[in-house]
Amino acid sequence: MTFTPKTPAFEKAVKDSRNLKAKPDNDELLELYSLFKQGSQDPPFAEAPKPGMFDLTGKAKYNAWKQVEDEGVSAKDAQEKYVKKVNALKEKYGFEG
Repeated sequence: MTFTPKTPAFEKAVKDSRNLKAKPDNDELLELYSLFKQGSQDPPFAEAPKPGMFDLTGKAKYNAWKQVEDEGVSAKDAQEKYVKKVNALKEKYGFEG
């Protein structure tokens, strides 16, 4: 896998996601997590450790990221989707920034 640099829009969206007025629901958080991990590739999915059997939160995150990986979403596309998702959440929940 080749290195994909983080775009300024992606980096801004990461910061903005921390300043939403309300916490997104679990499905939205999983989507953000999976797109962030795929977009940043740190570490690449193939090198990511699998969560332990009793780590239910870790399993949910890992499986969400795996789904994005299995769909063939590139790091660049994941960054673009992440930015769009954060912008939608800013509309939905409000933003303090």
